[in-house]
Amino acid sequence: MSKTLVIGAHGGIGRRLVAKMADAGLPVRAMVRSAEQLLELRDAGVEAVHGDLEGDFEHVLEGCGAVVFSAGSGGATGPDKTFTVDLWGAIKAIRACEARQIPRFIMISARNAGDPDSGPASRKPYLIAKHIADDYLQHSTLQYTILRPGKLTDDPGTGRIRTTRPEPAEQYISRDDVADAVVFCLQNPATVGKTVLLFHGDTPIAEALA
Repeated sequence: MSKTLVIGAHGGIGRRLVAKMADAGLPVRAMVRSAEQLLELRDAGVEAVHGDLEGDFEHVLEGCGAVVFSAGSGGATGPDKTFTVDLWGAIKAIRACEARQIPRFIMISARNAGDPDSGPASRKPYLIAKHIADDYLQHSTLQYTILRPGKLTDDPGTGRIRTTRPEPAEQYISRDDVADAVVFCLQNPATVGKTVLLFHGDTPIAEALA
């Protein structure tokens, strides 16, 4: 079984995803951007590699059959990092997969990426970046799945979600449940070619995404 590269493996979703993939017996390679993060993951028994979305990272794709893009510039950065990481970094990853014939690509996007004008003004550069990256992936040759989660929380996962938009106050989901949704998508070809909203809900993940 070929490995899945998780880009942004030290983030809130990425750390959970790497652990859940290992528990599911899915070969995983974690890409991080600092030596400290690298050592932390390796000490936990994870195959971790250094790669920089703003520089060279294509070498870490060797031997992989899928990529999960879970990287993000973070809310404290300016539009410059948003465009170099969330937009250009994502496009570079998509192009690298196409060039190396790595077929599967799962993008962790954002709930308002489909319509950046619908989100708050403070997040508009981020949503525009996500919108363009998602569109680029949708028009690529890759077997994609795009997941658009709501506001992320650190609550324990429930294993239950909804894929339709609830009222604004209910538009949240735990990072645990997003990671479980990614694991399901990696194992289920029926999710290929889908762009899916993710919020907390009452439907088991497998049923909601089937």
